Amino acid sequence: MIKSNYIKSLLQKTKQNLKTIVLPEGEDERVLTAAHIIAEEKAAKIIILGKVAEMTAFFAKNNWNTDGIEFIEPEKSPRLGEYTELLYELRKEKGLTHEDAEKLALNYNYFGTLMIKSGHADGMVSGANHSTADTVRPALQIIKSAKKGHSASSFFIMLSDNKPYIFSDCGIIINPTDKELCDIALDAAETAIQFGIEPNVAMLSFSTKGSGKGDEVEKVKRATALAKEALQSDEYKNLGIKLDGELQADAALDSVVAAKKAPNSEVAGKARVLIFPNLEAGNICYKMLQRLGGCEAYGPILQGLNAPVNDLSRGCFAEDVVGAIAITCLQATK
Repeated sequence: MIKSNYIKSLLQKTKQNLKTIVLPEGEDERVLTAAHIIAEEKAAKIIILGKVAEMTAFFAKNNWNTDGIEFIEPEKSPRLGEYTELLYELRKEKGLTHEDAEKLALNYNYFGTLMIKSGHADGMVSGANHSTADTVRPALQIIKSAKKGHSASSFFIMLSDNKPYIFSDCGIIINPTDKELCDIALDAAETAIQFGIEPNVAMLSFSTKGSGKGDEVEKVKRATALAKEALQSDEYKNLGIKLDGELQADAALDSVVAAKKAPNSEVAGKARVLIFPNLEAGNICYKMLQRLGGCEAYGPILQGLNAPVNDLSRGCFAEDVVGAIAITCLQATK
């Protein structure tokens, strides 16, 4: 049973264009339960990697049918050789040997990512039993960035009173340069558009329009200038993106404060996309809002890749997995 109205709304959208999502953690009951929910909703096609006998036994024990779900045991897959050769060709210039490719292809996260690269799946959700690094590394090596020179980053969808916001980057780039911060902002704005969120982007700082000084403030100012310049290009100019900075969080979100601190800003007081100056600030903020503010948090979700590969918290619930699958489906819908 899905409690979140927002996730319910996402699932309704995914039904309009079914995608195939691979889940490489078939040993986890939360993942299997989420797969069952998605299949029952007919919201996506699901591939689960693991021991087929154990997974099917779990479904049988719960009297769940397996329509819309494919179980694959990578060690026995007829495509293992194909994926091994693909991985070797992609990584041999980086020093990967054929022997190492054979071992890596048996890693379920690599196997799932290779399924996407081969066109046998549209996206992947992992991380219930793996670190972010274990989930993200194969994606960065195999799927790679969608835009040359752009750094892949992450975002959270944060719900406050059922109103969604984009927080970025709270999971990948520890201390972004001004160029990386610009890339994060542009990708997060496109993410917002993809999820029907108004792309009003605030470049956050402890300073609003020069009220504070220091290297960190200057970095945000430079990133803001780079992003505003990029928004004039053909790629972005017709997307309706509004961006401003540097802004403190209260000026970005509160119209009364915005009128005092940034009266000439078209974003202040109306921001829906919040770009943090570094991972430390973003990670602390989202966790505090989740634990103390009662906000729903979905992520970290990767952005800027050629295909969606997304991470779960190891403390996630089955409904969180369902949410991540829904988000991944929508990312895969071009």
